[in-house]
Amino acid sequence: MTLTPTARPAPARETWPQVHVPPGAPRPRIVLEHPDFYLVNKPPMWLTHHTRGRHDVPSVLEYLQHDLDEPLLAPPHRLDRETSGAQLLSRDTASAREFFFLFKAHRVTKTYLCLVHGHPDWDETTLDAPLGFVGVSGDNAVQIRQGVTLDGRSARTDFRRLETREHPVHGPLTLVEATPRSGRLHQIRAHLSHLHLPMVGDKIYGRDPQAFVDFVDGTITARQSERLILTRQALHAWRVAFPWSGATVQAEVPLPADMANLWAEAQVSPAG
Repeated sequence: MTLTPTARPAPARETWPQVHVPPGAPRPRIVLEHPDFYLVNKPPMWLTHHTRGRHDVPSVLEYLQHDLDEPLLAPPHRLDRETSGAQLLSRDTASAREFFFLFKAHRVTKTYLCLVHGHPDWDETTLDAPLGFVGVSGDNAVQIRQGVTLDGRSARTDFRRLETREHPVHGPLTLVEATPRSGRLHQIRAHLSHLHLPMVGDKIYGRDPQAFVDFVDGTITARQSERLILTRQALHAWRVAFPWSGATVQAEVPLPADMANLWAEAQVSPAG
């Protein structure tokens, strides 16, 4: 059945600012269209929306506002620039308000896929551990780094081991499903680090605590880049589910090429 969106005023398309997209870069793709919202496949290295100081990076919101000629599009949640996958966009103020209440009531379930170093000794586990800023010290030069702290904000993440493999160059890897039950900064990445399962490509919580600082300074070495494996954190918003108009909406977004190709290069582990 074709869903016809309600009419909404919009300025002429030529009045919209063009969003610069690097040649050959993947573009946002609509996975699900509903009269009230879109579910979009956000490519890695795109912002959800422009923030101060980052207008050099393409933004999903501004790109689709121009491409679809829908000025009222708005993101009820945000994916980090390096994170790929399922991004919701409301299409009018009424749907934006409804999403606000759904997220506030924790009725939107987001499930992620991540590639991590190592093989966990569990099939499923839940980490219920508060997260907060760990503070700059001799061991940490990253101001925004989160960690499990006694005075942190409550944070709970459900993890499931989907499969373990052995990469011929990069060693043991695991495909992990993560479902955050709270919405803390860097929650999945910080919790995985606490479980001693650093995420592939993660410059803040990965195997090299200096990688993020060197990356920002432009002094990251070839060896550090090799250890990261990917140019971005291997975190993908895979599935989203929520109630809407008396039904349950659920959709999945497949792994992007960089994560899928790395995983395909690895061999199935006997333990997996």
